[in-house]
Amino acid sequence: MRLAYAPYRLWFKSPARTSREVMTEKVTCLLKVWDETNPAVFGIGEAAVFPGLSPEANEGFEIKLVELLANVALGRPTDLSRHSSIQFGFEQALRDFASGGLRLYFPSSFTQGEGQIVINGLIWMGSFEEMASRVEEKVKAGFRCIKLKVGGIDWNNELSILKRLRDRFSAEELTIRVDANGAFNAENALPRLQALADLGVHSIEQPVPARNWALMSRLCKESPTPIALDEELIGIYSTEEKAQMLDEIRPAYIILKPALCGGFSGAEEWIRLSEERGIGWWVTSALESNVGLNALAQWTATLRPTLPQGLGTGALYTNNFPTPLQLEGDRLSFNPAETADSAAFADLDWRE
Repeated sequence: MRLAYAPYRLWFKSPARTSREVMTEKVTCLLKVWDETNPAVFGIGEAAVFPGLSPEANEGFEIKLVELLANVALGRPTDLSRHSSIQFGFEQALRDFASGGLRLYFPSSFTQGEGQIVINGLIWMGSFEEMASRVEEKVKAGFRCIKLKVGGIDWNNELSILKRLRDRFSAEELTIRVDANGAFNAENALPRLQALADLGVHSIEQPVPARNWALMSRLCKESPTPIALDEELIGIYSTEEKAQMLDEIRPAYIILKPALCGGFSGAEEWIRLSEERGIGWWVTSALESNVGLNALAQWTATLRPTLPQGLGTGALYTNNFPTPLQLEGDRLSFNPAETADSAAFADLDWRE
């Protein structure tokens, strides 16, 4: 078996703003696995590295890819336990290769065109007018769960958008989630969490920065708004430390990004540990291209989720790859008639 990798730069249609940064591009890396006796059949995966979030997003990233490439050729295992994005992409490529290169990573009734995944509508940060307009667009498109990024503009303006939304739609009609990306602090977190609770907000992701377990634990105990952990899961590798973190913080939910928390196998361990403790969860993409997003949606469908998921159709980028995923309103489905297009990967800068 052989492996190659190809760096790829995704370009946003519009700048994507969080409380941390404004993004106009996103680097990623595709992996290809094949058998030398039949190179026309290959599996594709995406090592969806995320600079600023992925611990392995440094000069060692490509070194680990070269190590994996050599070990695959020699038939030797590679320790990817601290390289979630590569683990994520390698699992995809192997699964795709096993299915005959048809981009069927997790065959199920979903990939047969049956069933749908309910997703939330994501509202990126912007000016008051931009965010209010984006909310209107998502509601008109049929979304019944909206997630807003907060912490990037004036808090009172963000609160005004939430109030306007709640004035129009009750909590039964529209679920509101917010994601602070760690923008709150010990002084302002609880008053803001109370204001969100007064508006019937479903949950907040990562209100304060990760790695302050004592503060996050206190907030989870005292907050009237349920707290979901996101960045808090990144960089925790062992089963023991995962369990310790969940036991100490006791969040209401965890947010699973396999590209950032150990690939599919690592995310499944997080699910097992959280369910043992009565902690809820949902899956969110990590700005993957349509390659990773397709695999992510197929995997999510096998979990039979009960809450809206944080997935999409990869419409953020100008230079994305073809996808069998389709979105109608807030329902994500798979079109099996959209056959795998191997030609889309032919001209990439493959490194062997």
